Amino acid sequence: MFAFGAGSMTAALALPRVLDALPDRPVMFGGALLMVATLLGLGMTVLVAGLGWSILLAAWLLVGLGYSAVLTPSGRLLRRSAHAGDRPALFAAQFALSHACWLVTYPLSGWMLTVYGVIPALAGLALLAGIGMLIALKLWPANDPVEVEHTHDNLPLDHPHLQGHRRHSHALIIDESHPRWATHF
Repeated sequence: MFAFGAGSMTAALALPRVLDALPDRPVMFGGALLMVATLLGLGMTVLVAGLGWSILLAAWLLVGLGYSAVLTPSGRLLRRSAHAGDRPALFAAQFALSHACWLVTYPLSGWMLTVYGVIPALAGLALLAGIGMLIALKLWPANDPVEVEHTHDNLPLDHPHLQGHRRHSHALIIDESHPRWATHF
């Protein structure tokens, strides 16, 4: 827990400067990749040299770094994705979803470790994390703009949102005026 916490805090303290220089997406995917690579690397190390405290602590430190690099910027994404009044519900939903994932993966990791051993458990968890990363890559495209140019054919031209211009651009938040993520409404 100390090594994981040290890695997590190191990343959290460095992330404000990192996120000033880099967008959220590559930082978050870099953190996810670090976790997957660390699990696979730990499995390979255990296979070749066995499991030792120094290797395990180094792996936990790296997993903590990756974990924080994924989760810390997620608050920025959630904040950008909702109006102020909707944020408590959005953050609560994210909290519930993350804990539901823990509810599945903690027992799964213990079961895999007990039934199959260390190396298959690490490989299985790396595979699960890799699948999650691939899904995220598919759902969050690299060219996802903050501001989206779009039209509202469903709104009258004098609607306050349009301000006299049917085609306009702004940060897109799913709401009554923008019921889905798309380039045209």
